[in-house]
Amino acid sequence: MRALPAPLERVFQLVMKEFRQVLRDRRMKGVIFIAPVLQVLLFGYAVSTDVRETRLIVLDQDGTAASRELVSALTSSGYFVAAGTATRSGQLVRALDRGDAAAALHIPAGYAASLRDASGATVQLLLDGSNSNTATVSLSHAQRIVQQLGAERVVGMRPMIELRERAWFNPDLSSRDYNVPAVIGAIMMLVALLLTSLAIVREREIGTLEQLRVSPLTPGELIAGKTIPFAIIGMADLLLVTVIAVGWFAVPMRGSIVLLLLAGLLYLLAALGLGLLISSAAATQQEAFMVSFLVYMPTILLSGFMFPVSSMPRLFQWLTLLNPMRHFLEIVRGLFLKGVGLPALWPQFVVLFVMGVSVLWYAGRRFQRAA
Repeated sequence: MRALPAPLERVFQLVMKEFRQVLRDRRMKGVIFIAPVLQVLLFGYAVSTDVRETRLIVLDQDGTAASRELVSALTSSGYFVAAGTATRSGQLVRALDRGDAAAALHIPAGYAASLRDASGATVQLLLDGSNSNTATVSLSHAQRIVQQLGAERVVGMRPMIELRERAWFNPDLSSRDYNVPAVIGAIMMLVALLLTSLAIVREREIGTLEQLRVSPLTPGELIAGKTIPFAIIGMADLLLVTVIAVGWFAVPMRGSIVLLLLAGLLYLLAALGLGLLISSAAATQQEAFMVSFLVYMPTILLSGFMFPVSSMPRLFQWLTLLNPMRHFLEIVRGLFLKGVGLPALWPQFVVLFVMGVSVLWYAGRRFQRAA
């Protein structure tokens, strides 16, 4: 069997050393294999912006078939569930204050008679605004149900405008299909930041980094040997989360898996570079851990992972352009939900490549000086 060239052999041995060191540490194995699975399951089951079965208390002062029809339309939709009835308006307020209900419907006397007038009828919906997302989504559901009920009551004529809505790419508007693929970016960034920075700082703390510096390893070989193992681990986590998303949660994967792997490699260049930068600035593992999370949280918040970039102030929208996770999530969601290819995603690929090479090159220079 032909031996590897000396530089490749040195890098290979260092890579194998890193793998042995990581796999011996139970905590590291938990971060690598267990944490990704837990995050996918949590985001798949617990983290959802879909609002259903909102508890609704009703004050019906009309007591007619028309008012009961309105209540039935709301509660039979699945978006609202009956939480009781009230006999006076003060009970509605108390139910919202105590958390017994998240919405309160007041149907005034004369509701049925007003439906027959040209002016139409008016009802009041009170919402618990302490959870703005639940209140906003519940209000949207209620408005749509009431408008649909009103359109069905038009006799002898069709509405002048008829809205027929259809959602492209995510027909059910499922937040799970939107959130679960994005976990890939969050996990890969976390693994690259933590493992790279902590592993290198640990070598510095116990003194083995000085031994590596006086070995035949060149600075480039040392950086390659320290980053390649975590790049492989990051790609393994990408495949693990993709399998869980598609196989367990039935998230559609309409795009190319090859493009997903290519985007993952480019994204890891920037993530590993950030880990190297942290390792060059941190003196202890505790410091590296804290700095990693100080970097990680803004990266998540400014990526569009939780909040749409378009809803951010203009300054922060410009700042997100410097965030590699934003561009990676655009690729991931485009591949999973839209099935688009390189002609539509090439700007994000170019940005990730330029950003990854630049960050990794600068981090390598800083690491050589700090080592």
